[in-house]
Amino acid sequence: MTQTRAGFVALIGEPNAGKSTLLNRMVGAKVSIVTHKVQTTRARIRGVAMAGETQIVFVDTPGLFQPKRRLDRAMVSAAWGGAADADIVVLLVEAQRGVTEGVKTILGKLRDMPEGHKVALAINKIDRVEAPNLLALTESLNAEFDFVRTFMISAEKGHGIDALRDWLAEELPEGPWLYPEDQIADLPLRMIAAEMTREKLTLRLHQELPYQLTVETENWEERKDGSARIDQIIYVSRDGHKGIVLGKKGETIKAVSTAARAEISAFMGRPVHLFLQVKVRENWQDEAARYSEMGLDIRDGN
Repeated sequence: MTQTRAGFVALIGEPNAGKSTLLNRMVGAKVSIVTHKVQTTRARIRGVAMAGETQIVFVDTPGLFQPKRRLDRAMVSAAWGGAADADIVVLLVEAQRGVTEGVKTILGKLRDMPEGHKVALAINKIDRVEAPNLLALTESLNAEFDFVRTFMISAEKGHGIDALRDWLAEELPEGPWLYPEDQIADLPLRMIAAEMTREKLTLRLHQELPYQLTVETENWEERKDGSARIDQIIYVSRDGHKGIVLGKKGETIKAVSTAARAEISAFMGRPVHLFLQVKVRENWQDEAARYSEMGLDIRDGN
């Protein structure tokens, strides 16, 4: 009988390094939101991938950056917590950006982690950089930190993903699987649906507003015809933000609802009836319940 393996792999890196894209590629489905805006991942989202007899549980951590707000601090704390708890840490570095000050800060914190942690390097978006520059970047990063392996990947196009997945599968400890074989994420459907709506809002809105709102699934009703009715609330910090989210004659919220409904329905494989409300909650970023919905601890933001 073949021995099964299972373990946790933390994906860490600067905002927009491609962690969410890599997670979705590994899992084979969209479990983490992907946008052009930085710091969109808030929770430590676990995606589950199978590689032969190995179950790889990926922890997609919030991007590591210099925190300014309470929510930012909680997100960064969650990211390092995910790395500390993992069997293997994979640092993603965007090839074009190279060794930024942010990457140097992350490397410094990695050096402070307890001995015995396996840390691999994945240089992402390699299709955008010339080979000599990639080689120089690889040498520079490995001179800064003793990575157990280095991988050249394009999470978006799938280059190098199989090699990374196969290596992770061999390195994780022997043991029983942690989740059912057909489960791709340990987030409840209510939260995945809320994240999908938040992604559509992030793509439609500009500047700081996406960071001033959150989405919660208030009610989920299974219907006899196999469809589901989902009621969600979009919390914003100011009254002026409510008008922006609604848009002229409700055009923005309508477009967001249509796009989110289509994506949630495709993810679930059945019809969905989505109803959105926008409410002003000035201090939602100071409420423990709002953090719990995101899988964060408000105490980490102090």
